[in-house]
Amino acid sequence: MEANVSLIMPVYNGERYLSEAIQSVLSQTLQNFELMIWNDGSEDASLDIALGYARHDSRVRVISEKHQGIAASFNAAVAQASGSYIGCIDSDDLLVPTTLEETKLVLETHSEFGLVYTDYIVIDERGRERKYGGRCTIPYSKEKLLENFMTFHFRLFRKEAFEQIGGIDESLEYAVDYDLCLKLSEITDFVHLAKPLYHYRSHADNVSHQKRDQQSVCAAEALSEAKRRRGVYEDLSQSFQFVDASQSKVKSLRFHWSPTKQLYACDDIFFKGQGLPPTEDM
Repeated sequence: MEANVSLIMPVYNGERYLSEAIQSVLSQTLQNFELMIWNDGSEDASLDIALGYARHDSRVRVISEKHQGIAASFNAAVAQASGSYIGCIDSDDLLVPTTLEETKLVLETHSEFGLVYTDYIVIDERGRERKYGGRCTIPYSKEKLLENFMTFHFRLFRKEAFEQIGGIDESLEYAVDYDLCLKLSEITDFVHLAKPLYHYRSHADNVSHQKRDQQSVCAAEALSEAKRRRGVYEDLSQSFQFVDASQSKVKSLRFHWSPTKQLYACDDIFFKGQGLPPTEDM
């Protein structure tokens, strides 16, 4: 029987936590799914680990390509997905056993929604719970998504909706999730399932720790494009507070957007913005 849920797991040199992530998917109460492990040119043992699982479980598909980045990989993976519902799990994170069953049920019983998102728990390197996700209490609206990225993890959405938006912008390598949600919010309604069905692992090797400057610039560009699509051109200059971790100081940053996609970021490399939605949890 063809799976109607496709779960995409991009991996690039993620051998450390990959087995745990895969096991959390294979332990789902929903049995009818495909796990698409997209190996993005890993140079460690990630591919071997993934292939080992694929040999023992027919629900696991492994696609291995040269390194092209998460944005291009995600677009390609969705295009090859057989399911009508699409989800994504990072190769260092975990699903709770009922994640797919509960989110799929929401979309199956509420045709008016194109995306369901859940709450999440932040865990440490050893999988110990640190805190409830800081974004979980922020109410969702299409307009508020321009101010804060509350639709963080986990998300399940309809493949037809993804095809309608034409995929994600591959130039926004470090704001893939935000660009996806902004675009989908413009064509369909979202629903919040207020259960902690995702474990987001915070550790020193996270892209969100290593690429915070690029993340914030990409998020600003995704936001600028969303405003352009929505015809929002007024008040396109915003200020943000950020923490300079190297000097333990709070600094300010000002972005200027124009309808022609010009983006200027001033005043040092920045980390967690107060208004700009970064991809790392607060």
